[in-house]
Amino acid sequence: MKNNNTARKYLGPKETEVIARLSYEKATIVTAGQFDEYFNFPPAERTQIIFRLKKKGILSAIKKGLYVFSPLESGPAGRNINEFLIASALFPKGNYYIGYSSMYNYYGVTDQIYQTIFILNTTMQREKTIGCIRFKMIKIPSSRMYGLEKIRIGDVEVIVSDRERTLVDVVFYPDPVGGLKKALDIIMDQVSSQKISLPKFIKYASIFPSVSTRKRIGITLDKCGVADEELYPLLKSIQGSSLTTLYKATSRKGRINRKWGLIENAASE
Repeated sequence: MKNNNTARKYLGPKETEVIARLSYEKATIVTAGQFDEYFNFPPAERTQIIFRLKKKGILSAIKKGLYVFSPLESGPAGRNINEFLIASALFPKGNYYIGYSSMYNYYGVTDQIYQTIFILNTTMQREKTIGCIRFKMIKIPSSRMYGLEKIRIGDVEVIVSDRERTLVDVVFYPDPVGGLKKALDIIMDQVSSQKISLPKFIKYASIFPSVSTRKRIGITLDKCGVADEELYPLLKSIQGSSLTTLYKATSRKGRINRKWGLIENAASE
């Protein structure tokens, strides 16, 4: 993560003390409580020290009372902290998961590197830039908070979507991989190469709130040769739904697939 730290060399004695102690503690993310634990500064002086260190790029605010620490030895680029740690700091109650393009790359469904970290959660809708990384918080209903797992980064556990849940999101939010047609090709590749648990993927897809997403996954699995017995949860989940298009396009011309309630129109991507 990069910081604007052209003034880093102009440090006062108190600032130097803070940097030395935080470096000794091997701190990466620092809370206001930790700051008070390490230093006995009066409140007004503490505020001024934090302000100066933020201005010099030593501290970067995550939110009020929570900072990323970039020690001097990190150089002008600042500390290369794992961005996933920011998510756990922003949502200490655990009502979030890192998903979308962040996990598309993590699981290798795309080689593209993205500069936006998507944090899906149940409470917050906003964007925030920390260092040079943009964090996009997307508020979602609790019905979409499933298929998650914890990965350990250092001594911190971070919540992410698992591989099968990530593939459902690829179909729902396909823009980062090049559009819906590419997303469905990814599904076919993951199934044919047996990189996923098919029963788990079908289960996740069948309870996803978007019926069009369920249909698009269903018809794709059908084309992969998955048996109707395995597809039953998906087929049952779309019963009684209205006819929709396979691809997100203005044209509704195409063969009607009655089984999946889809018009197999041409992709516009």
